[in-house]
Amino acid sequence: MKTLKAFSALLNYPSRELVAAIPEIRSVLAEEAVVDPAALEPLLRMLEEADLYDAQERYVMLFDRTRSLSLHLFEHVHGESRDRGQAMVDLKSVYEAAGFTIEGTELPDFVPLFLEYCSLLPAQEARVVLADPAHVMTVLGERLRKRETPYAVVFEALVALAATKPAPEVFEAIVPETEQDPNDLAALDAAWEEEEVRFGPGAGADCGVENLAAKLRQAKRPAPGLGVATVRRPKTRFTYASPRD
Repeated sequence: MKTLKAFSALLNYPSRELVAAIPEIRSVLAEEAVVDPAALEPLLRMLEEADLYDAQERYVMLFDRTRSLSLHLFEHVHGESRDRGQAMVDLKSVYEAAGFTIEGTELPDFVPLFLEYCSLLPAQEARVVLADPAHVMTVLGERLRKRETPYAVVFEALVALAATKPAPEVFEAIVPETEQDPNDLAALDAAWEEEEVRFGPGAGADCGVENLAAKLRQAKRPAPGLGVATVRRPKTRFTYASPRD
């Protein structure tokens, strides 16, 4: 589903390459028409018309300096728990089982990276995979809507695309939002300081993402002919190799 690749690009750090790709993104949204293209126009126009440095600063203030808006899925269900380590390992192994290797420094649960993976699955499979973290996407959409930012519509569209809607009880697992000043760098450093996160065996028995991992493991190899998004942050991308036997 190319729309998911477009969403992946839109949730990346704004760059000249992203701005140049906006017409292509519009074409993809109109061609597939799985979401209302008009709903994305405020975000597309903002990225097109804003000064690039202003757009980048806005992005950093939202997603890098506001922990409750983090673009890392497991941040919202594990917080500072060491369970995040095993969850990362599980998700990384899912990508690798499909024949993909992450190149770069970004973590496996980075939303644009996750969406890029989903974009390479058959459409119905992608919808099933999206359904599992839909509760996180729902909360992110609500929090962004409260801040009156056009980024909110991307998460709202992702929830609409998911095969099933999240049950009310799953929202209890979401880490509560806490108010913080994104300009208070000392407070931010303290808020982001965590215990060591271990990756590998023994990092945490209950990773809390069994459903997501199980559904992702069922994913077949990417549909032939679909490429890989070219707009990423920071230089994170998938390379494709033959799937393991």
